[in-house]
Amino acid sequence: MKREALKQIIADQQKYIPPKDFFARDLTQTIQRFTDDPNIIILSGIRRSGKSTIQRTLQLALVKSDYYFNFDDERLVRFHVEDFQILLEVFTELFGDQSTFYFDEIQNIKGWERFIRRLYEQGKKVYITGSNAKLLSKELGSHLTGRYIQFEVYPLSFQEIVRHKHPEIFSKKALSTQDTGTIQRCFSDYLQNGGIPEYVKFEKTEYLKDLLEGILYRDIIARYKINDEKALRELVYYFASNIGKEFSYTKLSETVGLSSPHTIRNYCTYLEQCYLYFFVSRYSHSLKKQIQYHKKCYMIDPALIRITGFHVSEDRGRLLENIVFLRLKMQTKEIYFHKDKKECDFIIRKGNRIVQAIQVTTHLFDEKVRKRELDGLFEAMQTHQLQKGIILTESEEDTIKMDEFTIFVIPIWKWLLEFTSHASLN
Repeated sequence: MKREALKQIIADQQKYIPPKDFFARDLTQTIQRFTDDPNIIILSGIRRSGKSTIQRTLQLALVKSDYYFNFDDERLVRFHVEDFQILLEVFTELFGDQSTFYFDEIQNIKGWERFIRRLYEQGKKVYITGSNAKLLSKELGSHLTGRYIQFEVYPLSFQEIVRHKHPEIFSKKALSTQDTGTIQRCFSDYLQNGGIPEYVKFEKTEYLKDLLEGILYRDIIARYKINDEKALRELVYYFASNIGKEFSYTKLSETVGLSSPHTIRNYCTYLEQCYLYFFVSRYSHSLKKQIQYHKKCYMIDPALIRITGFHVSEDRGRLLENIVFLRLKMQTKEIYFHKDKKECDFIIRKGNRIVQAIQVTTHLFDEKVRKRELDGLFEAMQTHQLQKGIILTESEEDTIKMDEFTIFVIPIWKWLLEFTSHASLN
């Protein structure tokens, strides 16, 4: 690739203006602890979740931080692995010798990991972002094993949104009625608008539709050469319309009109690799049984669920369940669901044992609902020898004693903000 073309792209990309209404991200502080660590820093996550903003924030904290390059640029369609050396020479020519590099969506260039390894071995500090977990893990594993630390970037959490809009809430020893109302209003907004930063700010549905199209075309259809685009789109629609419900690959293949359950499995893998959907297994001590059991599906963001699928009023409980799943996922929990005679929404595994059981529902004031939720949670607690369990609701709060067992009923917003000592029971 020609030097002058690279210089122009670098100059264009240097013109970065931080967002006016900037959301501080919890992950930024975590990553800053590794500034002096020699390992490569990898930020992976769905497109437009804030990876580049976090990377730019880290970049602006340094005096000499001009070595930034975004490979998600149509002018780089002819950029090949041999052009990395030219890029390095152009960087030095323009800015002098620097020791820190920032690369966006570098997985678009085949063979990139060899260049990054060279920089690492020269003692350079490298920050990388990417939107496909599979490509990153494959390439990192083959050439950079033991040389990197990977962080997953999710859309804004409810806690980050509240901290941005109402930071004073977190310094109070007790919440007033007005404070509680303010938080609950924020939670209603979060259910509707989710956490994709640009959508939270401007609430333009076209933005989410464009994001979804970009993921489907660039990250899946084009990358994996998908021939049956219609079936993929029907699968995406089906999952968004059936959040938290069990499915099997065989049944799904019939639903979307594909002859092979294996193809459905592949499509699900692609959807998970680009961070659009996540799939949860029914827990069993037998890995073989886990593979054979039905799965459940959750989506990366509440607003994307709303604009992608078909929903009716009773789906609110599923949406709450999805939000709880996302929080657990952000905390890097190992998540399953329990099912035997009864069912429990989430059980958390740590090491070789189950350490937590969580049930999610809109309310418990209906006697049938209360019995169903308590029975499912109680069965999971007995099965996995847990003395404590959690039921998350929209607004109810209680402590329920059942023999030697204790169940804490907690409003979801309190649990999300960690305004309760029961937010992470072990």
